[in-house]
Formats: sequence, structure tokens, C-alpha cells
Amino acid sequence: MNGEWTSRPPTIEDHGVIGDMRTVALVATDGTMDWLCFPYFDSPSVFGALLDREKGGHFRISPELEQDGVVRKQFYWPDTNVLVTRFYSRDGVGELVDFMPVGRKDALREVVRRIRVVRGQMSFQMECLPAFNYARDAHAVRLIRGGASFLSETLSLSLATSMKLETDGQRVTARFSLHEGQSVVFSLREGAPESCHERVMGHEASEVLFRSTVDYWRHWLAKCSYTGRWRETVQRSALVLKLMTFEPSGAIVAAPTCSLPEFPGGTRNWDYRYVWIRDAAFTVYALMRIGFHEEAGAFMRWLEKRIEELPEGESLPLMYALDGGEVPKEQELWHLAGYGGSRPVRVGNGAAHQLQLDIYGELMDSVYLYNKYGAPISYDFWSYLRRLMNWLCDHWRERDESIWEVRAGKQHFVYSKMMCWVAFDRAVRLADKRSFPADRARWLHTRDTVFEEIMREGWCSKRGAFIQSYESMALDAANLLMPLVFFLSPVDPRMLSTLDVLRKPPAQGGLTSDGLVFRYDVEATPDGVSGREGTFNLCTFWLVEAMTRARVTRPDLLDEARLTFERMLGYANHVGLFAEQVGPSGEALGNFPQALTHLSLISAAYNLDKALGHRD
Repeated sequence: MNGEWTSRPPTIEDHGVIGDMRTVALVATDGTMDWLCFPYFDSPSVFGALLDREKGGHFRISPELEQDGVVRKQFYWPDTNVLVTRFYSRDGVGELVDFMPVGRKDALREVVRRIRVVRGQMSFQMECLPAFNYARDAHAVRLIRGGASFLSETLSLSLATSMKLETDGQRVTARFSLHEGQSVVFSLREGAPESCHERVMGHEASEVLFRSTVDYWRHWLAKCSYTGRWRETVQRSALVLKLMTFEPSGAIVAAPTCSLPEFPGGTRNWDYRYVWIRDAAFTVYALMRIGFHEEAGAFMRWLEKRIEELPEGESLPLMYALDGGEVPKEQELWHLAGYGGSRPVRVGNGAAHQLQLDIYGELMDSVYLYNKYGAPISYDFWSYLRRLMNWLCDHWRERDESIWEVRAGKQHFVYSKMMCWVAFDRAVRLADKRSFPADRARWLHTRDTVFEEIMREGWCSKRGAFIQSYESMALDAANLLMPLVFFLSPVDPRMLSTLDVLRKPPAQGGLTSDGLVFRYDVEATPDGVSGREGTFNLCTFWLVEAMTRARVTRPDLLDEARLTFERMLGYANHVGLFAEQVGPSGEALGNFPQALTHLSLISAAYNLDKALGHRD
């Protein structure tokens, strides 16, 4: 084999995801593993064909190319993160099972790929071609007993298998035929041993590992308390969020991929493999709502540690690396072609040092919710939070880059001001609830000042809606959170008017296209980045929640909320996963899968189901 791709490259939505709560791998429906960062989410890629099919590296197991007419089907083993890809041909049925073992006492980490024929007979090809350090590091291949080793300066991997392997010095390959009931296992693990013979697994050994992994996921999912409509969809979102949880700390990455474009061929390509403070409120709320208090608590402890480490007088960073350290500086990797030609490929994140004042509101909301529904916070934690609130009293009037991380200069964003209000409101509530010492009078005065300023400067009577910033009359879907965070009543006339305006199509001045919501109009709102983008899945679920809450005086909006929600579910991929956006042709855009989308899906499903009650 020469490593050439002979069919169309897999798209974002063609993938399922496996993982072990430290890293994930993306597996396409053609049997190609084309994304794996090892050993952690934010480590350099080992397989990166998703960003460059020629240079990026891949691990492919698929039927022989001469077997025409092969039909592929991919699905998750029920209630698990074990991925199954089936190949249906005239001669037989092949089944590829991919998983990363979890819950093992020995803490060994590996990728297990088992291919077997369940009916008839089939011929297969395997090709493993790593490209270490984003395809920047050279490597050598060493064939050893029971497999092969790949050695680079920064990382070494070994592939164990019973199959005879061949190499051209860069990749290892194998061709083999299997009859009904026969199987072959490939196991990829860190290290470069002299022999992999002891690690070679037959069908029985791999079956034990498979069953223990299935049991782990099923026992974990059994904690889910959600029993309403769309249960399977909510559970899939919970399972993928667990995959994106960094097990040593409880932090959750925004997405396990980088540089997947927000528009085909465009330059809006960012690295999401880090932990955003903003995700805190959404994470804690969504996980606790469906019974996962342990995960919410772990994330809260991670947040407390970050705030404790913050030097007095400094602003809170908006994102962190997995270890709680600083996010790497943004780099552009021009040697990679980019997904669908979307360049540059970026790693690291240049927005890490922006001022985004809204994060204080999301932080305090998450702490307030956890203290109420999880466990009471400590005095020491409160003392750190009190220090942050006093800092915010001094700085809330400043311009910032806000939730969408614009790169065209700071503004007085309405969403940021609103979340500053949330921060002071939750701080006062928490102090009263726990009788904590607080600068209560100052916080209350500042809270009320922020509120009145937003109603005066953030409302545009000409548009009949809340606008994006004091400097602009453009709309912003982030303002849909106003009733969700109790800034305004969901049936306040100004909120209902904003809803009606936002729900109009862009050609009529709104942000909605067939129920799907753009975060803002990129043509009306210069954000410092060229190119267009798709509708934001997160914003669509926010719209569902806002309409659900407005049902008190607008019953018609409840029906509209359900239709919008179920229409949105149709844009999930074949295994129920969402990227960040939906493109103009219905394609998935942006990093995949995206945590905030799945978190907002859970929240929208919970509240919509509750509002519908027993109506069905």
C-alpha cells in the first residue's frame, strides 16, 4: 500500500469519538482514525489526517479496495462510548470495534481496535502511519516480535498484533482475510519495548477488555436521573461530555480538536483543547440537573484551585491549560493543508489573554448553583471569590472582548455587562444564604447601577431589541441568556420584542434561518477576522430555552420551541454528536464535538420537557 486515499476524505460529521477521559480519537465511517493527540487532549497530534490527509498521519482498518459496493454503518454500543463500524459486502459482514479501556486498576492507556468477520468472509487492509508533533517530527519504525514500534524524539508508540507487519520505514501495513468468527486485534500504546509479544491479544482477551469497558460506561450512565423526552439524546450528550472531562482534575475541554473551520476554506480556525472558565456555569448546571453531582463537584474543585492560585489584584484568566497553567501561545502551522483547505491551522489560543468580563458572571452563577444543589462551599473559597468581586467593582465599566472573543478591539458589550450583573447578584445571594462576610452595600449598589445602564444603553427602541454593544446597533444571540440568568422576566415586553426580532431571517434584520441561530451578523459586526460562519448550535438551544420560558404569556412559543429543538436534533451526526456550527449546506462546522453545544442541549431538553409536562 502507498498510503493514498482513493475515496472522498471523511468530513467532520462522518466521525464517531472514543476516549478515556484524558484524550480522544476520532474514527471515520471508513475505518480511519484520523485524529489522536497523545497522551492528552492538548498534546501534539499523532494522527492528524483530519487537518492534512497527506501529511497528518492516520490509522486505517478497512476492507480491501477491490471489494466494491461495501456499505458502511457506524454506531455506539448502547449506553457506552464504544464505537462500532460495520462493513457490509456481497461476501460477508465485517465489524470494527474501537475503544479505549477505562476503569482499569493498572491505569494502562491504549487504543484497542478489533476487526472480525461476523458472516461470510472478507479481506482487509491495515495501515498505521503516525505523524508526531503535528507532522513536524521525523520518526523511525522498528518491527519487533508481536508488532512494531514508532520512535520519535518527543514520543514513542508501539503497536501490538498477531498479524505479520510490513514497513517502508514510515508506516506499517498488513493485508489479511478473515472467515466467519475470526478476528484480529490491534493495540496501540505509549512506549518502545523490545517486544510486544506479551501484549498481543486474541479474541478472548479483547472480549474481556471490551466487556469491562462496556460495563464501566453503563454503570456510569446509570447515575443519569433524566427520564423525560429525548432521553437517548440527552444520555449521548452526557457520555460525550464525560469523554471530554480530564480525569485527573475534572476540568472539561471546550472541544478535543483544533482548527476545524467555522466556514469551509476560511480562516476562522481555532484551538479549543483548553478549559474555559465560561463553561463553568453551563457545566455545573447541566450535569447536576441530570444527576452527575460527582463530575460537577470535580469541576468546582478545579475552579477553586485556579482562583486560589490567582495573585491578588489580577484579573481572572478566561481559559487554562489542562494542568491549570497558561494556554500556549497561538501558532500557525503552515506546513499543514488544513481541513478542506482551511488555513492557517492554529494551535494554542491567542484569545487567552483577552479581557472578557462576562466570565465573572458565569463563575459566580456556577458557584451559587453548586452551593445550592451540590455541596456548601468553604470559607476559604468564599474569601477568594470576595476578592474577585471587589476587583470587578473597580473594573466592570471597562470595554472588553466578551463571549465571542472578537479581535477587532474592545467594546461595551451588553452580554458582558449583563454577566457582571449576574456576578454581583449571585455574590449577594450567596453571602445572604450562607451569612458570609461581604461588601454587600457596595455590591448591591454596583449591581443596580449595571442593571440601569444596560436598560438605558443596551436597549435600542429603533430596533425593538437589546443590541450587541453600546457602540453598535447589531443584534447578538448571547442576549437570549437574559431570561435564563434571571436578568429579565422571560415575558418582559422588551424580552419578547427581542425574541421576535431575533427570530426573523437575516434578510429581515434577524439572526435566524429556519430555526437555526447565527451568533451575530458578521457583515454588520466587524470582529477582526475575515470570512463567514454558520449558525451556532449553542445559540439555537438558547433560543429554545428562551421561548420555553416565555410560554407563560405566549403559549404559541412553547410549540415553536419544541419544533425548533427537534429540528435542531436532526443536525446531529449519525451517532448523535454536534460540532460548533451548522453550515449553509447543513454540514458540520467548527471544532467537534463541542462541549457547550451538548451542555446547552441538556439544559434545553430538561426545561422543555418540564414545560411540556404530560401534555403528550
